[in-house]
Amino acid sequence: MFPPPNQTRILICDDLHEKALECFRKAGYEPELRLGMNEKELIAAVPGVHALVVRSATKITAPVLAAADTLAVVGRAGVGVDNVDCDAATMRGVVVMNTPTGNTTTTGELAIALLTSIARHIPRADRQTRGGDWKKKALMGTELTGKTLGVIGLGRIGRVVATRALGLSMNVIASDPFLSKAGASSPIDGVMLMSLEELLAQSDFVTLHVPISDDTRNLLSRERLALMKPGARLINAARGGLVDEVALAEALESGHLAGAALDVLAQEPPAPENPLLGREDVILTPHLGASSLEAQENVAVGIAEQISTYFQQGVAHNAVNAPAVSDHTLRSLRHYILLAEKMGRYLAQRTVEPIRKIEFTVSGEVQAEDDGYLALTFLVAVLSQGLEGGVNFVNAPGLANERGIRLLTACEEESSFFPSQLKARVSTKGGAETHLVTGTVFGEQPRFVRIDATHVDLAPEGVMLITKHNDRPGVLGAIGTVLGKANINIRRAELGPAKQSADGLASAFLTLYDDPADGVVAAVTALDGIEQVRRIRLG
Repeated sequence: MFPPPNQTRILICDDLHEKALECFRKAGYEPELRLGMNEKELIAAVPGVHALVVRSATKITAPVLAAADTLAVVGRAGVGVDNVDCDAATMRGVVVMNTPTGNTTTTGELAIALLTSIARHIPRADRQTRGGDWKKKALMGTELTGKTLGVIGLGRIGRVVATRALGLSMNVIASDPFLSKAGASSPIDGVMLMSLEELLAQSDFVTLHVPISDDTRNLLSRERLALMKPGARLINAARGGLVDEVALAEALESGHLAGAALDVLAQEPPAPENPLLGREDVILTPHLGASSLEAQENVAVGIAEQISTYFQQGVAHNAVNAPAVSDHTLRSLRHYILLAEKMGRYLAQRTVEPIRKIEFTVSGEVQAEDDGYLALTFLVAVLSQGLEGGVNFVNAPGLANERGIRLLTACEEESSFFPSQLKARVSTKGGAETHLVTGTVFGEQPRFVRIDATHVDLAPEGVMLITKHNDRPGVLGAIGTVLGKANINIRRAELGPAKQSADGLASAFLTLYDDPADGVVAAVTALDGIEQVRRIRLG
C-alpha cells in the first residue's frame, strides 16, 4: 500500500518537539525539515512527499494538496485542523489526522488561568504596578466561590475546565448540542446541562470549548452576547471566530459585560484596528492553549506514532475524515472485508446503467464487530470499477455524493440462514434496474449464496460469466461448446430457472478458470436463445 520506510518521504513543516523525530527514526523513517514555507514554496516542495506534519502556522491549502501527487496523510500536531483544507484533502483521498488528547489538560488549565485572571484583573494590576501606579480601588475583583460558570462544549477540554471549576467551589452549568440532542444526563456529577440561551442568562462567567465550523462560527453573536447576564465575563481558549469581536467590544463598552479573556482571535495576529486591543477590561494572549512543555511533547510524539502506524498498518487513528479501525477489528473482519469488496466489484459490473442507490445490510454475529467499515469497503469497491484510481476510504463518500449515489446501511442482530451474512442491493435511476447479492463466509472462504432471486454457492474469484437466456434444452450445452473451443474451463455453474425471474428468462452463473477474450464473449452472445451476457472480473 505504501512504500517501504526508506522510500517514504515525511515533510515536517513547523517546529516540532525533537522526540517526534526520534519516534519517526525508531520506526525506520527519516523525516525532512522545511520550516516556515509559504504556499508557493510548499507547492514546490510537496511533489513526491507522502506525509506532511504541521502545527498551526503552516496552511495546507487546496493548491498545495493538488501539487502533492503522492500525499497520503496530513498530520496536525494539535487539535484544530482549520489550517488544513479538509474537504480538498478528502476529495484527493488524503487522510487528515490530529492529536485531540495531547493538549487537553494544558488548554483546560489555561482557561482556568484566564478565568482567575479576569476575575481579579491580574494582567492590568501587573502593568499598573510596574508603571509605578499603586492603586487598588480601580482593581476591585470578584470571588469565584459560589459564582456560576457556564461551559459551552463539554468535550475533553470542557470537562477538564468543569472539574477544575468544581474544585474552586463554583456552580457549573453546561451546554452541549450533542449531549442535549441525545437527551443524555451530564457526564460530570454536579454539572447541569441546559440550552445555550439558558446558560448565557445564568452564568457569571462563560467559557467556550467547541470547534470552529460553519455551525459554530460567531456562535456568540451580537444577539447571544445580549442574552448574557449583565456584568458577566467571557473566556475563549478554544478557537478564534466563535465570538463576534466587534459585538463583544460594544458589549464591553456599554458596560453590559464586565470583561473578556481571549487566547484566540478571528485573525491571528490581530489587525491593529481590532477594537479589543486597546481595552483594559480585555486580556489577550497569543494562542497559548497548547504552549506547555508537556503538551508540545505529547502532540509531537502522538502525531509521529499515528503517521507511522498508518503507513505500517493502514489504521488511521484520530483521523478527522476517515474511519479508524483497530488491528483486532481488522483481523476479526478480514474475511468479510474481502467478501464486501467482491460484492461491490460484482454489482458495479453487473449493473448496466449508473447506480443511484445502494442498500447494504450486515446481519448476524459480524455486525457486533462492524462499525460501518464493511459498507465503506463495499462502496470503495463499487466506485473503483468506474473511476480511474484514487478511490479510497477517505474520499469514497464524497465521490458517491458527487455522483448522486445514496448509501443506505442497516444492521440486524440475527441472520436468516447463516451465523453472519452481508446483503447488498443496488438500483439505477427510478429503480429501472435492480440487482442483489448476498454473501457469507464458510470457514475462511467468502461465498456468494444468493444472486438476485437465485440461491447459489459460488466462490467470488476469477471471472464470472452471467447469461440471461431462453429456458430450453441445449442452450447451456452451446455455451459450454463455445468456451471449450476457446480452451476455457468452467470452474462452477449455478442455474436460475425462468420461473424465478420476473422477465421469464433463465439465468446461468458460470465461474471460469480463465478470462475469455472479447471474441469468445461475443460468440456466446450470438448463440440462439441468449438474450444477455455479462462478463464480470472478480479478481
